[in-house]
Amino acid sequence: MNKLERMNKSLLPIISLCLINLCAFGQDFQKVKLDSFFHALEKHDKFMGTICIAQKGQAIYSTSLGYADVQEKKRATATTEYRIGSISKTFTSVLVLKAVEEGKLTLDQHIQSFFPELAEAEHITIRHLLQHKSGINNFTNRPDYLSWSGQSKNSDEILQIIASGGSDFMPGTKTAYSNSNFVLLTFILETTYGVPYRELLKRNITGKVGMQHTFVGSKIDTSKGEAKSYRRQAGWQLEQETDMSIPGGAGAIVSTAQDLVEFSEALFGGKLLTAKSLEIMKTLDNVFGLGIMRIPFYEKTGYGHGGNIDGFSSMLIHFDEGDVTYAAISNGSAINMNDVTVAALSAVYGKPVQVPQYSDYKPSEEELGKYVGNYNSKDIPLEISITIADGVLMAQATGQSAFPLESTAVHQFKFDAAQIRIHFDPSKLSMKLLQGGKTYNYNKK
Repeated sequence: MNKLERMNKSLLPIISLCLINLCAFGQDFQKVKLDSFFHALEKHDKFMGTICIAQKGQAIYSTSLGYADVQEKKRATATTEYRIGSISKTFTSVLVLKAVEEGKLTLDQHIQSFFPELAEAEHITIRHLLQHKSGINNFTNRPDYLSWSGQSKNSDEILQIIASGGSDFMPGTKTAYSNSNFVLLTFILETTYGVPYRELLKRNITGKVGMQHTFVGSKIDTSKGEAKSYRRQAGWQLEQETDMSIPGGAGAIVSTAQDLVEFSEALFGGKLLTAKSLEIMKTLDNVFGLGIMRIPFYEKTGYGHGGNIDGFSSMLIHFDEGDVTYAAISNGSAINMNDVTVAALSAVYGKPVQVPQYSDYKPSEEELGKYVGNYNSKDIPLEISITIADGVLMAQATGQSAFPLESTAVHQFKFDAAQIRIHFDPSKLSMKLLQGGKTYNYNKK
């Protein structure tokens, strides 16, 4: 669930894509160029996972890269099952809207009858939960979250944790992404129907659509086709594993890229909800609809969700125009998922696909030693520690986890997942950090 893939504390989606003019859907899909893009990623160990693109329900591109299990050298395939993180929220929203259609819930009913112990519960509606307008503190942002995220928790324990976080603002007055909202929706669904969330998922979605590889996860079992997750640091290092009793309908679903495409086609094709419910789901307040978000690509508007959990990252987007669906799930990435998404959609829509170029320059550990130290800046109150671990230069900002730096040229390094560039000047005991179009000057202490 945040702070880099490794931290996984927020299951936050990745949604900032390109926003300029776009031609109509291209007839000539750039398969060769997209193959070159993914070949470059795999050759340089930048990405592991599966991608599937469909138009009008038919797959026009599918590929799998890397390993489902690095230690056992088990290659990823089209049927490899990955944790999808916050894309689970879209499934949960469908289940809630289905309950509304059946007259079991209403979007504007307050949640006090379900959770009287929650602050402001008498003012919070189910709609507020779906649109992240409840004000309920995000429990995965707790400082102690990672110390217990691998432990099994029952619903009473999770509810107590959420309640202890209190309220961050009056319901309906602001928007703030919170996993707590969708864990509570999970409990509401289970109370309303009297059956576990996993059964509702199968009854109302996966069983109807025929999604054989989608389910609520438990302990990862690679013998059954599931993937482990990794972070890139002197090779692929195994990630921690969240106990799936914790995220529930906020992030506990396991799926494949193909199954996600089938889910999207069924949802936007009117097979899971009525036209009225689907329109309500797509109605935006700020960037959020109900369990989905507006995701722009040039002039196009897509609807979908992204997810991050335990080193897994995922993205699902549907474009009504042209009936195009894109799904990508990764169990190990040293680049930003946005870059993968932009390349894939560019291939679909006839835009230039930029094949990444990677440097073969490899500084010695003696050379890396020149950069080691603690750096501070007058430009930003964030100290950065530079160290070496297993022959890899590592950077760690105050209060965050360490991340590996990749050499691009003499004295120059990058961390693609956060689009960070660092330029060292050992003679002046200084460095420059470039991110988001800004440059921050640092000096060694």
